[in-house]
Parts: sequence; C-alpha cells; structure tokens
Amino acid sequence: MDIFKIIDDIQRIDGDALGRMEFASRRHFMNRIGSKVAQVAVPTVFASIVNKAFAQSAGAVDVLNYALTLEYLEDEFYKAGNAAANLIPASDKVIFTQIGKHETQHVAFLVKALGAKARTKPTFDFKYNGAFADVFTNYKTFVTVSSALEDTGVRAYKGQAGALQADPQILEYALQVHSVEARHAAMTRRLAATVTGNAAMKGWITGKEGAVPAIYAGEDNMTQGGKDLTGLASKSNAAITEAFDEPLTKEAVLAIAGPFIKS
Repeated sequence: MDIFKIIDDIQRIDGDALGRMEFASRRHFMNRIGSKVAQVAVPTVFASIVNKAFAQSAGAVDVLNYALTLEYLEDEFYKAGNAAANLIPASDKVIFTQIGKHETQHVAFLVKALGAKARTKPTFDFKYNGAFADVFTNYKTFVTVSSALEDTGVRAYKGQAGALQADPQILEYALQVHSVEARHAAMTRRLAATVTGNAAMKGWITGKEGAVPAIYAGEDNMTQGGKDLTGLASKSNAAITEAFDEPLTKEAVLAIAGPFIKS
C-alpha cells in the first residue's frame, strides 16, 4: 500500500485535506503513525486518520455498513466452520483458514474506518431456517454455502461501486476488498465443483447457473456497454457470459442474506 501516493491523491481531490488530517507534511504523518506501526498494520492506522478527517458522507457510511454486515456474516461463518470438528478435510483446511483470516481483517478494517458509526455485529443463523441444517457437519453443504456466500459478496460490492463515486478514496478501499472476495469465490467454486461432483461448475460464473436463482439472477446478460454481444466472434452465449460479472442491488443481496441474519 503506497501511503504517500494516497496522500497525494487526496490532496489533489481536496486541497484542504492535509489540514483536516492535522499533519502538514509526509514526515509529520510518518512521525504520527510511527509509534503505532509496530502494533497494527499501516492501512488500519491510515483508515482511522482518514475517518476522523473526512466524516464520510451518509451514503458512504451506509455502503460501508452494508459491506460490514456481509463481512461479519462471512467472518462468523468461517470461524464456525474452521472450529467444527471433523468438518473440513486436512487437504482443504489451509484454504479455509486463510479465507477466514482475510474476512477477519476485512471486518477489522471496516470497523476502524467507520469508527463510532460502525454497526454492531448481528447474530446469525447459518442453517438458513433449516435449509442448511447440516452446514457444520456435512462438508458438501459447508462448501456449497461458502461458494454461495462468496459469489453473493462479489456481486454485492460491485453493485455499490456507483454509490461511492463521490468518495473516491473509500471506493478504492472497497475495490481492494472486492478483488480479494473474487479470489475467494473462484477458489470456493472450484472446491464446490469437486466436492459436489458438479463438473460443469467453474471458477467463474456461466449464465444464471440455476442452482440458486436469486444469487445468479442477471448473469445471463448479453448486453455490455450498450452492445449486444450475442454471437460475438462465433462464441457461445455461455462463453460470453463468463467474461462478464454482473452487480446485484442492495435489495437483492439483503433478500438473499436475510435468512442468515437473526437480529
């Protein structure tokens, strides 16, 4: 993470930014965070300073809290899965341990960035009103739910990008998380293909897929940038949809995630 580049970018966007951040030079900034670097990551310290300086717009706070809710969900899911006895095979344990670490860091980052505006962690029902009753005892169910959560999360972040146009630095942070979630999705999809025996499932999404209609709604879109790509370069429609991911609205995501959230 190039902290100095971010400082320069913020200064170009807002000439009073450095004044509000209460430091007048790069040296002063480094002196200010120097004592903390040994204890926490620089991005976390910087997020705290940016939060205090900018008092994000109500729209940005809403989006970040929406993202935080999803990260809470994923973080708690992987904590429970990684702690469950005899659930994850030894061959895959390192994968889900690492994904879990990422989600924990995402939660910590968003909570720090939001400060007092961060919403509290909800309580969750990972059995999804009984639909996934064996989620922490049956590895096949666990991987299926993991893949579904990751695919939903990627589309959720994408769907809110436009809402952060007025907050470019926050948008950049959201995109940093989004790309990691996409890597999680590709990994868990490949695991799900093996564990469930669904050879047609790939690391990327093909059309609506049909398994969970709400999660993949709109993924069969053939129009990109106002152009109908049907039949492009003699490729199949399925192959064309694989080249593009579609966003999900906040309402659609909350409808999907809603049954996981008890309060």
